[in-house]
Amino acid sequence: MIELRHLRTLIALKETGSLAGAAAKRFVTQSALSHQIKELETRISSAIFVRKSKPLTFTPEGVRLLQLANDILPKVMETEHELKQGLDDENHQLRVGIECHSCFRWLMPVMAQFREHHSQANLDLSSRHLFDSLNALEAGDLDVVLTSDPVPAQSITYQHLFDFEVKLVIANDHPLANEPFVSPAQLTGLPILSYPVPIQRMDIYRHFLEPAGIKPGPQIHCDLTMMLLQRIACKDGIAALPSWSIKEAHGLSLTSITLGKEGLKRPLFGAYRPHNANSRLAQDWLNLVAKEGANK
Repeated sequence: MIELRHLRTLIALKETGSLAGAAAKRFVTQSALSHQIKELETRISSAIFVRKSKPLTFTPEGVRLLQLANDILPKVMETEHELKQGLDDENHQLRVGIECHSCFRWLMPVMAQFREHHSQANLDLSSRHLFDSLNALEAGDLDVVLTSDPVPAQSITYQHLFDFEVKLVIANDHPLANEPFVSPAQLTGLPILSYPVPIQRMDIYRHFLEPAGIKPGPQIHCDLTMMLLQRIACKDGIAALPSWSIKEAHGLSLTSITLGKEGLKRPLFGAYRPHNANSRLAQDWLNLVAKEGANK
């Protein structure tokens, strides 16, 4: 008999394009995933994908099973969630995952507005799934995620909220302070102050330095925005921050400079599961975030 776990594995294969990627997405070893695929192929007496194909190519039997998975899994997830919450009770909890350390302060007015509209709702704003928030959303541990890096997934919908600019922040008397904009080469070897995030995930590295082949200097972690800004003012290093973070400088001697002639612009998306029982709450929250972001 074809089981739901088989269908979820097929979706993971389709989304990642490899056995290793599918195994990581399903939180199993590659050996266990291969065994599961072999079991499914034995049950249908046919291969489900072409071995050693790049990109991964499904057989006609595999394509048909994918169609089945696309039809069934969203309905299963929706029903499971409704039963878990209670068929007759509206879900008044909204768990929001944040992938940005500096978002919390400007989201405070949004939280207040949301609670005015939904006085009975329990809004939980958290960064505890910081490096795995989209998987947590897909697994049902979160209801909404704010992210700049969408990853295609069968059960997740992305809503573009607004674009923001990432700017270089330096001390007023830094040698680059009078530049109208900076090039990647001008930042070679300079210490970078940042939140506790791997440098490979930082916008300034992924979208500015790395494409130009530029290596930054040492990375210095700061937990709080104010601490980070104070260390910049003391010339301990430079930082790349969203424009809204710079407003927290509170009289510190800091200058913000455009990264590149055109500036470094990044999108912010709201990710949610459209078939979730509290999708209406999620949509109301995202509309408020988009409205607030338009003023940034």
